[in-house]
Amino acid sequence: MGAEVPKQFLLIGDRPVLMHTLNVFYEALPDFQLILVIPEEHFSFWEALCLKYNYIKPFLLVKGGTSRYQSVKNGLALVPEDALVAIHDGVRPFPGIEMIQRVFQHAEENGNAIPVMPLNDSIRKIEGPENMAVDRSLYRLVQTPQCFHAKLLKDCYQKTTTDAFTDDASVLDAFGIKINFIDGENGNIKITRKEDLSYAEFLLSDKK
Repeated sequence: MGAEVPKQFLLIGDRPVLMHTLNVFYEALPDFQLILVIPEEHFSFWEALCLKYNYIKPFLLVKGGTSRYQSVKNGLALVPEDALVAIHDGVRPFPGIEMIQRVFQHAEENGNAIPVMPLNDSIRKIEGPENMAVDRSLYRLVQTPQCFHAKLLKDCYQKTTTDAFTDDASVLDAFGIKINFIDGENGNIKITRKEDLSYAEFLLSDKK
């Protein structure tokens, strides 16, 4: 991103990205407990932002690890085994409320659920110095929130010995557990590049 602060603290409209993200979940699931995992060295900066923007919604604050896997594991330590748990990227500020509710409902019925999107562009596979066209209909783009029966996910995390996973469904994959899809959304963007902020501003103005 090339910014002076981590991207989850950059502004969209009148508040940081992370506050937009949390607000959607409060609206979609007002009775659920939210656990916010960020690096411990950012605690004081985040707390200062909460004071500046008068952000008083409740959440549990947990220190992150050295990888995404370790950060999720730290957060899971506070989740009861008989709960449903969803893991979401803090820099995806606009998941649809109805999509969040659907992913929980589908996971409750089927053990897990993740939102995915079809690919619109052609893709090619790279093998060493060679590359080849592949059938894009066989692939999906993966989004969050990814939702699971907590005991299932916690058990898989406890049995795992590598932290190279880039999402939570991949942890279940390692143990041969079927992953269930729901439809994702075009607006559920992950803010990664500078141009994503401009698109996020557009999405925010459109929602307003």
